[in-house]
Amino acid sequence: MSVRLILTRRWLREEWLLVLLLALLPVMLWQVPTGPRAIVALVDWKTIGALAGLMVLSRGLEASGLIDRAGRTVIARLRSERRLATALVLFAAMLSAVVTNDVALFVTVPLTLALSRHVALPTGRLVIFQAMAVNAGSALSPVGNPQNLFLWQVSGVGFGEFLLAMAPLTTVMMAILLALVPLAFGRRQLALTRMETPPALQPGLMAVSLAAYPLFLFLVNAGLAVPAAGVVIALYLIAFRAVLRWVDWPLLLVFFLMFVNLGLLGRMPAIAAAVPAALELPGGVYAVSAALSQGMSNVPAAIFLAPFTGDWRALAWGVSVGGFGLAIGSLANLIALRLVREAGLWRQFHLWSVPMFALSFAAGLLLTAL
Repeated sequence: MSVRLILTRRWLREEWLLVLLLALLPVMLWQVPTGPRAIVALVDWKTIGALAGLMVLSRGLEASGLIDRAGRTVIARLRSERRLATALVLFAAMLSAVVTNDVALFVTVPLTLALSRHVALPTGRLVIFQAMAVNAGSALSPVGNPQNLFLWQVSGVGFGEFLLAMAPLTTVMMAILLALVPLAFGRRQLALTRMETPPALQPGLMAVSLAAYPLFLFLVNAGLAVPAAGVVIALYLIAFRAVLRWVDWPLLLVFFLMFVNLGLLGRMPAIAAAVPAALELPGGVYAVSAALSQGMSNVPAAIFLAPFTGDWRALAWGVSVGGFGLAIGSLANLIALRLVREAGLWRQFHLWSVPMFALSFAAGLLLTAL
């Protein structure tokens, strides 16, 4: 097998969602003929701009070595399996609310794998709980995950108002997850040896990324996401060009295609008639968005349902809960499972994630009734 073929197959495995969306686009355009200008109008460019800027800034913080060192400092102080699991869950959840859920996983999962080389750990189970932690923790913040970022932009509410709206559900989900930790991890004492040398700290990159992050969020909150993203990208292009090479640029194309494909899907007469009727069923927007996430993942579910409802909070709650359950419910789940090569991991994931979905969904229903 040639090297080119091997690389092509690897790329197809890693970018399967992009390939699927590209394949679906001509089918959707055949079903709903649409001109170029109308296609461009389907895209929420504020979300694209905000996502681009956050991807660069998050990668800058990660590349600076700051997040890695913070995680190592926390982990080095722990001496039992249960405490380690609790710390990793909390660290992943808090980190995801700041630098998005996928970036949080790219930090905490490698830390866990590094630890497992020095002491016997239930590595797969730890990663499963980290995946659930970033789904729960990222739900709090407008910039914690792509669906929140999108719903924050389309809702028009302020950063603080979004936080307050998501706080009750996030608190309950985190409480449920932490209650599951003692069931999954024992009190076994750990004898940690010296961990591998952390990456070198880059003070300049760290200072710029830390300073630019809140300023960028302020500009996004002011409705200037696209020009602010342009400034951030230009800044890193001039001062830290290497950081841009590690940004997941295909993700922006994925989002562009999601907006287009799902926008076209919503214009099909049968779909346009069925969705409003479904939203009138018991549980309404919350239940439909949680269920739909189990079939198409929570980001596409949010994008698809947003034009059909003005209740952005119920939609945000539903897709947040929908990140649990089946692995497809959240792209963060798929990232975590892909980072760990362990037999039976998918089955083990669903043993914990499905009950987490059921408990969180029930808690969300109760909260919406109050």
